[in-house]
Parts: sequence; structure tokens; C-alpha cells
Amino acid sequence: MTTLAGATDTLTRDALAVLQPSFLGTEPPDWVLRRLDEGLTGVGLFGRNIESPEQVARLTARLRAVRPEVLVAMDEEGGDVTRLEVRTGSSFPGNLALGAVDDPALTRAVARELGRRLAEVGVNLDWAPSADVNSNPDNPVIGVRSFGAEPALVARHTAAYIEGLQEAGVSACAKHFPGHGDTNVDSHDAMPRIDVPVDVLRERELVPFRAAVAAGTKAVMSAHILLPALRTDLPATVSPAVLTGLLRAPVADGGLGFAGLVITDALEMQAIAATYGIEGGAVRAVAAGADAMCIGARGDEEIVLRTRDALVAAVRSGDLPEERLADAAARVRALAAWSASEAGGAAEGIAPDPAVGQAAARRALRVTGAADYVPPAGPVYVAGFTPVASIAVGRETPWGVGAELERELPGTESAVFDGSAAGAGGDGGGADAASREGLSALTANVLAAAGNRRIVAVVRDVHRHPWMADALDALLDARPDTVVVEMGVPQAPPRGALHIATHGAARVCGRAAAEVVTGKGAGA
Repeated sequence: MTTLAGATDTLTRDALAVLQPSFLGTEPPDWVLRRLDEGLTGVGLFGRNIESPEQVARLTARLRAVRPEVLVAMDEEGGDVTRLEVRTGSSFPGNLALGAVDDPALTRAVARELGRRLAEVGVNLDWAPSADVNSNPDNPVIGVRSFGAEPALVARHTAAYIEGLQEAGVSACAKHFPGHGDTNVDSHDAMPRIDVPVDVLRERELVPFRAAVAAGTKAVMSAHILLPALRTDLPATVSPAVLTGLLRAPVADGGLGFAGLVITDALEMQAIAATYGIEGGAVRAVAAGADAMCIGARGDEEIVLRTRDALVAAVRSGDLPEERLADAAARVRALAAWSASEAGGAAEGIAPDPAVGQAAARRALRVTGAADYVPPAGPVYVAGFTPVASIAVGRETPWGVGAELERELPGTESAVFDGSAAGAGGDGGGADAASREGLSALTANVLAAAGNRRIVAVVRDVHRHPWMADALDALLDARPDTVVVEMGVPQAPPRGALHIATHGAARVCGRAAAEVVTGKGAGA
């Protein structure tokens, strides 16, 4: 017979097991080590935890000294969203670049090498790939993180990515179920809503997730979005209709038949936290069918303990079935056990492929105007027009072509301009008199700083930012020989004496573009 103390201990350990918290610093704090000993089974690493591969390997080794089967997760998509190379930019192009090449074998090779590097430093769960179909070009949070706007293309590359990553022994996590591509709101800030019929969801959003399940993805991450067509007024993360009735349900019943780990997107995002709070969101998510709760932003012990206690209290009050919490904890432990045993040595059998990322970035370039282009004989002036980055992308990761061109063309200078420089208030428009005056001043500043040097204008999603489009228009009117490098979604028509679409802002994408600007790359 189980004693009350034993039952409480089991319940508390189960509540800890379903949490995936983060922490501050480049060494695991004592509270994390204590909670691992008490049942915590997973942690998430972010840019703030990263100094070097060697340091990450030491960090993960300390975690495993306490709990050998711990799941160490990272939001490492490559491309614009990188944690392992947060301070330098990624060695791999992101999803949109891979989709532009449309060679699933290349996507698989890129993911395999990325997985090998993650495994090498002790990371065994990657919150990637994004399986979202970017059907809305104004999407503020997905964009280049998607393989593209066509469901079949996204599906085949999602499957290839999962296969490559898991060949290296790193669990993949297809996200953001059931699809975050047709939104114009960032769920970090508010609640997105997709108002399309259920047959559209099945023929568009769900296609890549079916492919992910068929490819054997170990995990799926839920999205904080509303989908009224699924007859629920709850966001997917806390909706039984979405997680149990759609994702888990058998294929014969119209579901996806997924039996692996269901992970929530970060519960501190406003789409959940503003309505339910982190603790309330965790209780509702587990009850709906989620197994692992991402609570990443604050990185402190208090939120871990409060969320643990909320789950325990919900079981005791009858609001959360104990069997559901136990099932969620068992799924977490099962993936942790797989990662520690069967997957442990997988990466050791994979030969390093250090050049694959740069090769993929070069293949992803789309160059317009190359036939008449004459590369500069001397230094250039790089004007970067930059939007505010989303929280997912992060604001500390460098991007652009300036650093590469400064190395290749001595005397090159770079400057960054945002919407406030144009009088547009960040990412606002540029229609009023103050904005027009600001744009005029911005253009004058660029022209004065450039002098006689060729101008290279670097933009990112110019179609989404009126101030940026206006600034580019003014610059091209004054200097038609300007080179334009689009490092976001190339939705706007190509402009400039030479136009280079990189399909992402990873470091390797910037290098590939710089090679074309200097005449050393294909397409120049």
C-alpha cells in the first residue's frame, strides 16, 4: 500500500518532470541541480547560457552528473533563430533558404550536421523545425523560419529536417501546431487567430505536421493561437479539441495519431500568460493533453516552484486528473531515456560536414541584374535598414553583409538605420509630414556618409515596413546604382542595380551575398 508521503512524493516528482525551465548564467545554479535530484527531467538553454561550445559541454555535463538522462533542449533552428551561435550568427541558413533550394537531401544534410554539433555539446532536444506554412506574407513571427508558402514543399522539408536531426541522436520538435503561418500577430505579444474553414486547415496547416508524424518526430510543440474552425474558443496550447481531439486522435478518426511528446510553446508568452498566468496555463495545458511545459523567459526558481505547486494543487482539488499528469511525466521520462541510451552515440558515427551550411546558403541566393552588374573596384558603404526583431529571433544576434564586405573591401563602412531614424516610430508607416521629413533626412545622411562609394542597402522584409520601402525608394531615386540585399522574405519586387535575395539573415547568408557583391560568387 502506498503511504501518503510516498504518494505526495510521486505527485511532486511528476509535477517537476513535466516542466522545462530555463536559468540564468553559463553554469547551472544550485537550485537547478537540487530540482533535478527531486524529479526535474528537462531544462532549456538560451543565448544567455552560451559562451562557447566547450562551455556548453561543461554545463550539460554538470547537469548529467546529477541526472544522466536529463533532456537538455535548445531553440536552435539555424538561420535567424540561433542559440548556439547567438553572438556570431548561424553557420546554417534557415528554413526559407532551404525551401528556396528545394533539395530535401540538402535539408537533411544541414539538419544532420546541426544535430551533430548539438549532440557534441550535450544538447539532445531541439525545439525545431518550424513546420508552419507561411501563407500570410505579413506574418511578423514566422517569415523566414518557414520553409515556404506551399504545404507540400513545407511537408517534404519538415520530414527531411526531422530525419537529419534525429540521425544525429537529437530529438526533433515540429512546431507550432497546428500552424502559425496564417497570422499577422506575434503570440509573444497577443493572441493570434486563424479564421479559415476546417478543410483549409487540413489541406494547408496540417499537411507538414502529418509529414512530421510520419517521419517519426519525437515531439510536437503547440501554438498559442485560436482556431474557431476546430470548435474551440481556447488557444491550441490549452485546448483538448486541438491536442487530444486532433493531434492525438487516431488517423481513422480524423486525427494525426501522434504518440510522442507534446511540448507547449513558452507559457510566459502573452497569448497565454495574460489570460491564465503561467501556472494556470500549465495546469490547463496538461489537462488538454500537453506533456512538457516550456517556462523559459524568467529563468528563476520561484516560477518553477509555483508552477509545480499549481499542478500538485490541481490534482488534489480534482481539477487535473492524476492519471493525466502521470501520463505526461511518463512521456517526458521515456524521451529522456531514449535520448540517454539509444541516441547517445548516434552523433559519433556521423562524419563532420563543416561546409554544408555555407554551400546551402550560396545555393539559396536569387540574384537579379547580374548580367549588367560591375563589381565595385574599391570600398562600399553599407546602409542597413533594420526592423525590430521578434523575441524568437532575438536582438543580440548580428546580421547583414557589412562585416563581410569590410573584410573583403578595405575602407568599407556600415551604419544601421531603423524606423525611428525615418521619423516613423519604429515599424510604423511613413505617410505624414514628420515621417517624410525624417525619410528625407535619413536619405541625406546615407548619401553624405557614402560619398562616392557604391551603396549597398540591406533590408529585411521590406514589404512589411512602409518606412523601409519609402527609404529604399528615396535612396534608389538618388543613387540608381545602389545594390539591394533582401535578407527577409523576398515578397517585394526586386529593385536596385543588383538585387540579392538571401532568404534569411544567418551569417552564412551574409557571406554568400557579399561574395556576389564583390564579384567572387556565383550569379555576379
